[in-house]
Amino acid sequence: MVFFSRKGRTLPITNNPKDYAPGDIVSWDLGGNVPHIGIVVGQKSPRSGRFMIVHNIGQGPKLEDVLFNWKITGHYEYFGPKP
Repeated sequence: MVFFSRKGRTLPITNNPKDYAPGDIVSWDLGGNVPHIGIVVGQKSPRSGRFMIVHNIGQGPKLEDVLFNWKITGHYEYFGPKP
């Protein structure tokens, strides 16, 4: 979270799925102060219509509709190192 806030851009945390775009980085608290991170991708969930998240929660990378499954603690944009 510190890296993305320093090297990228911090975006607002909202409950509106339209505020989360492909390429955005999202961090969560899984409970008990356990951090987690994922990236918003361009594929939408057929069930909710929200953009899906790629994340790794211990069983390898997953593509899931989990944006609002946990408490969001960070929302960022990152475009890589500046030339």
